[in-house]
Amino acid sequence: MSQQTPDPTRIPSFRPDNDDLPGKKTPKRDWLSLWLAVVRAGLGERLLTVASAVVTVILFFAVVWLMNSFFVMQSDSIDERGYYVAATPYVMDAVLPYYDPSFPKNETLPLNAGVARISSAHTDLPAKPRYEVRSYHVIKGDTVIGIAEKFNLKPSTIFWGNPYTLHDDPHALLEGMDINILPVDGVYTEWHEGDGLNTVAEVYGVTPEDIIDFPANGLSRETIGDYANPNIPAGKWLVVPGGTRSLLTWSAPFVTRENPAVASIYGPGACASVMDGPVGSGTFLWPSSEHYISGYDYSEASNHRAIDIGGKMGNPIYAADAGVIVYAGWNDWGYGNVVMVDHGNGWQTLYAHLESYNVQCGYYVGPGDIIGAMGSTGNSSGPHLHYEMRYNGVPQNPHNFY
Repeated sequence: MSQQTPDPTRIPSFRPDNDDLPGKKTPKRDWLSLWLAVVRAGLGERLLTVASAVVTVILFFAVVWLMNSFFVMQSDSIDERGYYVAATPYVMDAVLPYYDPSFPKNETLPLNAGVARISSAHTDLPAKPRYEVRSYHVIKGDTVIGIAEKFNLKPSTIFWGNPYTLHDDPHALLEGMDINILPVDGVYTEWHEGDGLNTVAEVYGVTPEDIIDFPANGLSRETIGDYANPNIPAGKWLVVPGGTRSLLTWSAPFVTRENPAVASIYGPGACASVMDGPVGSGTFLWPSSEHYISGYDYSEASNHRAIDIGGKMGNPIYAADAGVIVYAGWNDWGYGNVVMVDHGNGWQTLYAHLESYNVQCGYYVGPGDIIGAMGSTGNSSGPHLHYEMRYNGVPQNPHNFY
């Protein structure tokens, strides 16, 4: 059996244990070898993620702790023993409002119950009450209602302040005229020789003192004298604050076929004989070829118990229902050319400011028959139809029936 010769270039696989070597100790693994072992195990990326999260949380709490310590140090102080003492909060002294010595004594309101002042460089002075009667120049487009709203008055006060100019008729308000504007709602009345203060006050629903004490009237209780014959010169105009009266009936007459002659006092268009004829159905057609309101609408406040239908000069005007013509002609009360139809069932309709009309007293008409042409006669500021309806003599709102 042959003996193998050892290969001197081969490194032997056997290495004696260090523990067997005299004077040698076992070296500890360093961090690098430990990290390489973790990486070889496939846990390196996961360990980095966990470590980043832990570091982030630690930094967050560290910042919070530092900021809290900083502000506490700013607000606190250190006493003589070296301890931190919380700072005393600053409280501003209460400022009491100025006390006016002229204010009545024994007041019951607390001092802080006054009116707060707004920090503003602009000062709005309160409107001072007006006592004088002023004049207003009527411009195009003005109405009784519009003027009343402009001066914070009722429309009736505009009428009652101008009894000889407007006659309680809104159509009498014309561009270019000057009208009186009372300082308050009430009546403007002219004093006549023989008038008694008690009687005048009773007529308008006020007391004599209301008239005497109003500054614009220039009266005094000390000098007024006997109320039955007061020291008020004839022709003097007085404001009656809060006074009222009934509005005048300025409408054209609403007559019936049974008694048309009563309308003769209103103009030459009245019919003088008793008439018979068709009776209306009680259903009313729209009386014009136009369909919009121009000027005044139906308004009891402005004493306009009709509607004004706008349109062009010469547009046809139709009878709203069957009936008999009881008035056809000029009206002396500001309506211009007027046609009125009695429908025989308690209803009458009136058509005013016509340019012309093609019917006469006693004519029979059916619903929709042409009775005239739209115009602007009488007290009118432009072509329109003034259309009224009454039932048994009582004005009705046409909007409820056409």
